[in-house]
Amino acid sequence: MSSHRLSKKGRYIAWATTGVVVTAGAGIAAQTSMADTVWPAQKTYTGRAFDTCTAPSLAAMKAWNTKFYGAAAVYIGGKNRGCAQPNLTKSWVKSVNSTGWKLIPLYVGAQPPCQKSANPERFTASTAASVGASNAKDAVAKASALGMKAGSPIYLNMESYDISDKACNDATLTYVRSFTKTLRNATYRGGLYGFSSSSAKAIATAPNKTDLPGNLWYALWDKKNTTTTDWPWNPSQYTNHSRGHQYMVNSKETRGGYTITVDRNAWDAPVAIIG
Repeated sequence: MSSHRLSKKGRYIAWATTGVVVTAGAGIAAQTSMADTVWPAQKTYTGRAFDTCTAPSLAAMKAWNTKFYGAAAVYIGGKNRGCAQPNLTKSWVKSVNSTGWKLIPLYVGAQPPCQKSANPERFTASTAASVGASNAKDAVAKASALGMKAGSPIYLNMESYDISDKACNDATLTYVRSFTKTLRNATYRGGLYGFSSSSAKAIATAPNKTDLPGNLWYALWDKKNTTTTDWPWNPSQYTNHSRGHQYMVNSKETRGGYTITVDRNAWDAPVAIIG
């Protein structure tokens, strides 16, 4: 888990417990078919990306536009989002996009009932489906308000939890399926950020792939800028531009006079369609 998710207290508790290409139809290998809907072509970015808690100022983004990173993840909403977003507006998104940046929408939704952290919003086994749908509708509204159009991905931030707890894991999969299905019904692509040892693993190894997100962003802090050589699961999964890899966290970097603490990611997956 990076320093950019949940509260500081929640992060420490969780630690203790556990080129641009445009392609059509990519990134949905694990989802139910979307053939009934005419989908906008997926916008894919392949290269290095960063994520940080608060979206940097426009001046900082311009200064950081050195081609080392080509994409940035932004926390568009969720009751468990850990930082305020004074810079993250529709005009900021448009301006950043016009300078060449690709954006990765990230939504910090409700968290599992068995997770050891202090979160404002959790789901239970009985509320998982309804909360997943509600969170997804909010995520779509937030993305749309920022100018991120239909066809964009929204990555659900799922923090570490005990996936060996069957009841908790079943509830989490119900929540994720409901979130993803609701996104799909609104013509947004589903994605999930999670840990290779827990929350991402639960998605990748689930026997039933129905309504699971078609894009998987896995946290594995091995400092390897790759989405292939350290992929922890079946190599036939999440192919065709559907993977992100968070490989380094809390990297304090200075570019153009602006210092930002970021997490580094290898990216080969959908990014937002801005308009």
